Amino acid sequence: MNKSVEQKSVSQIFKVAAFYTFSPIKAELIPSLISELTTLAEEREVRGMILLALEGINGTVCGPIEGVNAIFLKLESLELDNPFEVKFSFTSKHAFRRFKARRKKEIVTMGVPDVKPNEIVGNYVEAKDWNTYVDDPSTLVVDTRNEYEVSVGSFEGAINPHTKTFREFPDWVQNKLIPLMKGGKYKRIAMFCTGGIRCEKSTSFLKREGFNEVYHLHGGILQYLAEVPKNESRWEGECFVFDHRVSVDHNLLPGVHRLCFACGMPLSPEDIRNQSYISGIQCHHCIDVFSDDDRDRFMERQKHIRELEERLPGNTLWPSA
Repeated sequence: MNKSVEQKSVSQIFKVAAFYTFSPIKAELIPSLISELTTLAEEREVRGMILLALEGINGTVCGPIEGVNAIFLKLESLELDNPFEVKFSFTSKHAFRRFKARRKKEIVTMGVPDVKPNEIVGNYVEAKDWNTYVDDPSTLVVDTRNEYEVSVGSFEGAINPHTKTFREFPDWVQNKLIPLMKGGKYKRIAMFCTGGIRCEKSTSFLKREGFNEVYHLHGGILQYLAEVPKNESRWEGECFVFDHRVSVDHNLLPGVHRLCFACGMPLSPEDIRNQSYISGIQCHHCIDVFSDDDRDRFMERQKHIRELEERLPGNTLWPSA
């Protein structure tokens, strides 16, 4: 287990763990594992999401330090072929509202059969060596994340595939990446994502498609931010995360972005100051998407959220504006 991202200040009392492993799991074990994890999370006040599939386990959880540790003791007791890749960080507020463990066909959905990251992936690049690839003009650096994630931050000069979901990535490879590589300018591909899981699957897909010089950032952006000093960093902006922190900065502390509770898009402080923004009801991304009836529902929901905040001060991460 990779624990190098773990760091904590006195004021940060909730532990956040983002983790995955591509290790085959027997189908008959999944229902009981879901039940055991759910019970353990309820007992230890841990919240978040854990996805289980025949190809492995993927999740992010948050809770008291002892509670998150208990979840991992359970996960590590499983007889798996590959260890977990895990990133720890800390926050002063709970990053999730509830806990859910569920079964899926894939732990990260690409929708392409027979892609097997447990058997073959690209070459790992450690965080300390990543700048060499970013700085190399003969390396095509590819951000495998979705458009709204890239808008929050990315590496200098990285290619943005402009995908809305990871399912669109294989089509982008066929329509855009292959022509780019045939041009002769680039000798290799170096890919990155938040914690590494999408790169495991995307590089496995590229290897299956016949690409040879394929590399990816081991541990993802979170590992890079933890290991590379800010004055040496090639990272620009913040890193989107899939919890109520919304984004983290170069110190892995909660960033300045907030979610629009209407459409779920990340918003910068400038977006929140936009005259079209109404907290919990609309932003510039969705002002023309929803009906007046929708906004009435959102307004009622926002009322309940405010009431919850008053009853549980400091226990959630709702938008501050």
